[in-house]
Amino acid sequence: MLDIVNTSFPVLGVPTGVKMHSAAFAVDPQAAARIAIRFLWEEFPLKEVEVMDVDEEAYRKGTLSAKLYGYMLTPYEPYLIQGAKIASPITETEREDQVAIAKYIIEELKPGVFYIIGPGTTTRPIVEPLGGKKTLLGVDLIYNRRLIAKDVNEKQILKAIKGKKARIIVTPIGGQGFIFGRGNLQISSTVIRQVGKNNVMVVATRHKIRGVRSLRVDTGDAELDEALRGYTIVKTGYREETAVRVE
Repeated sequence: MLDIVNTSFPVLGVPTGVKMHSAAFAVDPQAAARIAIRFLWEEFPLKEVEVMDVDEEAYRKGTLSAKLYGYMLTPYEPYLIQGAKIASPITETEREDQVAIAKYIIEELKPGVFYIIGPGTTTRPIVEPLGGKKTLLGVDLIYNRRLIAKDVNEKQILKAIKGKKARIIVTPIGGQGFIFGRGNLQISSTVIRQVGKNNVMVVATRHKIRGVRSLRVDTGDAELDEALRGYTIVKTGYREETAVRVE
C-alpha cells in the first residue's frame, strides 16, 4: 500500500490486536470510527507519520531490528492515534533496571500460584533465572519458581489455571502504552477475568514509563476495559513503584 499511496491521500489503520510499529493506527476500532467521521464532516489536520515494521524472526532470537519503509499521511488526533512503537534503548542503565525489576518480582513469587508472563524484553529477565529462555513474542508460564511452559495460547493458559490461583505480569508497549490487546492476545479477556483485575502486575523501566502519556487497554471486551481503567501500580525497579493511569 505504501508504494501505491505514499502521501497522495490520507490513510488510517484499524488495529487488530497485533503489535504495530507504524504511527498510522487508531488506538482502537471505535477511535478509528470517530476519526473517520470527524475527518469526513469537519476540518481535520493531517500529519506525515512513519511506516515501520520489525523483523520478527530476528526478534524471536533476541535481536530487535525495525525498518523505516516510508511515510504516509494520517488524520492527526493525538489522543486517538496510537503513534509509533518505541523500542527500549539497549543501554547499561536499561538492562540494570530490567534486572532490578526481575529481582523484585522473583522475590515476591508465591508458591502454588501460576504466573502468566507476557511478551517483551522487560519481562525476559524474570523468566531466564527460573530455568529457561523467554519467548520474546510469546506468553510463558511460571509455577513454583520454575518455567513450566513456553509460548502458550489462550486454551493452554485457561487449562493450566483452572481452579488455581494465578497472576498476570505484563509490560506496556514502548511509546504506545498498551498493556493488553496488542501482541498478547493469548492473555484474552476470558483469561483476565478468570485471574482478576487485582492480580494483574505491570512492570516497566523508568525510561519506558516516562515515554508514555498513560497506559491503555483494548481487550475487545468494553466492560472489562472499563473495569481495568483507573490508576494502577507499575513496578519500575527494585522495590520501586509508581502509580500510572490506565485509559
